[in-house]
Amino acid sequence: MKKSEIEYKIAELKMDYMRVQGDIEKLESTGHGTQKAEDMLTAMEEELKLLNEELLTAAE
Repeated sequence: MKKSEIEYKIAELKMDYMRVQGDIEKLESTGHGTQKAEDMLTAMEEELKLLNEELLTAAE
């Protein structure tokens, strides 16, 4: 994967991450469970970690 493609995926994932964080805040304020959303954040964090590692070795 090219460096630009990885950077795009990282940016997209960060936006999704922020959206899910907002969803968690809404769920908490209404007294609903947040476990699924928190699990999504954990998965996103792992994917971001992998993408950032890949970015270090990616070709231009």
